[in-house]
Amino acid sequence: MSERPATERATGHVDEDGVFVVGTDTGVGKTVVTAGLTGWLRAAGTDAVAVKPCQTGYPPDDDAAYVETVCGTPGAAVCLERLSPPLAPEVAARESDAALSYETIRAGVADAVAERETAVVEGIGGLCVPLADGREVIDLVADVGLPALVVARSGLGTLNHTALTVRALRRRGVPVVGVVLNEYEGATTAERTNPAAIERMADCAVWPVPPLDTDSADSVVDGVRTHLPASVLRPAIER
Repeated sequence: MSERPATERATGHVDEDGVFVVGTDTGVGKTVVTAGLTGWLRAAGTDAVAVKPCQTGYPPDDDAAYVETVCGTPGAAVCLERLSPPLAPEVAARESDAALSYETIRAGVADAVAERETAVVEGIGGLCVPLADGREVIDLVADVGLPALVVARSGLGTLNHTALTVRALRRRGVPVVGVVLNEYEGATTAERTNPAAIERMADCAVWPVPPLDTDSADSVVDGVRTHLPASVLRPAIER
C-alpha cells in the first residue's frame, strides 16, 4: 500500500469543519474524547454529529449510543456498520459472514460530515487496524480529509506508540491537531515526563486529560472542555 507524502505539518487547530479522533490502540479513550468534543460543540449551539464508521463487539459495545447519552439528544451520533465479534472490522466481517465494503464506509462518513455543520469522526482501534477490502483505518482518515486528534495512554510505553501514530498520519498528509494523553494522573515518572517528551518527538501540542467520571455526562463534557483548548474545535466553536 503506497503512502502519500505529507503536504502539511501540524497547525494546532482545525481548519475544516470537523476532526477525526484516532487512537494509538484500542481502549485508550477515543469514545470519551469524542463524546466530550461532540457535547461541547452542541452546547455551543453547533449542529455537530459524532460518526462511528464501524462498531465491532456490538452489543454490548456501542460507542454511538454512549455519545448520544453524553449529549442527551438523539441524533448526536451515527454508526454506519455494526458487527458482533469484538475484532477488527475486516476480521469481524469475515468471521460473521457479513458484507463490509470500504467504499461504502468511506462514502457514508463523507456524507455524514457533509450533512452537518461539523463532525467528530471516531476511529476504530489504532491506525493499522484492518477495516475492509484490504484497507486500514489510516486509509479512511486520509480519504475523509479531516485533521486528526490523537488519543493515547499516559503511562509507560506511550512514547513509541504515539510518535509512530503521528508520523504515520503526517506521511499520509493528515494534519495533526495534537495529542490527548488520556487518564493522566502524573503518578509516575513516566507520566510526568511523557507530555514534554511527546511534544519534542512528535512536534505537536500535548494535552493531558485526567480520569473523568464516564458515567456522568457533565464530567465528560466539562472535563474535555476544561483540559483541551477551544482551538481544537475552531472554526466550529466560534461560528
